[in-house]
Amino acid sequence: MTLDDINRLSLTEFVGLFGDIFEHAPWVAQQAWEQRPFADLDDLHRKMVDAMMQAPHERQLELMRAHPQLTGRVADRRELTEASEQEQAAAGLDACSAEEKAELSELNCRYFTRHGFPFIVAVKGLSVCDILEAMKRRVGRSTEQEFAENLEQIAKIARLRLEARVDAD
Repeated sequence: MTLDDINRLSLTEFVGLFGDIFEHAPWVAQQAWEQRPFADLDDLHRKMVDAMMQAPHERQLELMRAHPQLTGRVADRRELTEASEQEQAAAGLDACSAEEKAELSELNCRYFTRHGFPFIVAVKGLSVCDILEAMKRRVGRSTEQEFAENLEQIAKIARLRLEARVDAD
């Protein structure tokens, strides 16, 4: 889909196509649509990220909590969104050893208990080892640092998802 096509979409069409770019948060797409036209992919992404960043703290927290834990119960029950399932599989999270899965589970639990929201990372290009190292490093940080980091990671995930859908030429 080209940017010209995107700029011509109705609100309903736009949210239908891009409402899942931010996990279970079609409100981001809705608010970005109101900022049309989009000059390019960077502009589209920036306007979506701006909608997320300008949201009240509680709405941002809700957005974070909509993200699945890496290899958690949602993944085990095969209830991930299609995008999350593909992203986790590409990073090898669907093929973890029992030991890696146990370590991820333990770190997920520690992280959520400490911060009140799941660990979020843009997994594209990362190995299971990279993800484990990031979790170990980030679990001990302050909740404020992690809140900001999670928003940054969500923005990265959104960018990757947009790049997969939009013909930037």
